Amino acid sequence: MYCRNCGKEIPNDSRICPFCGKEQNNSVDANYDDSGSVGWAILGFFIPLAGLILFLVWKDSKPNCAKKAGVGALISVLASIIISIVYVICLVGMIGAGSAM
Repeated sequence: MYCRNCGKEIPNDSRICPFCGKEQNNSVDANYDDSGSVGWAILGFFIPLAGLILFLVWKDSKPNCAKKAGVGALISVLASIIISIVYVICLVGMIGAGSAM
């Protein structure tokens, strides 16, 4: 399980986090979901700003979901950069080929 305060992984039977010292409420919280589903990665990919914001907000409280949203945003930004570079290279190649005629 993860500490509810600092987000670090702690033993399942811990009553107090060994990292931050906060007491843990070991009852299951029905609203706490840190499954890290691929949906957060898809959201981060299509809306990178939302993925970055979710990563920053959840990095301590929901580390798995934060990681998925952040990875989706990072892949989207890298793909955009690569596509832009390829587009510029193709455009320069077409201009150079047109002026050679």
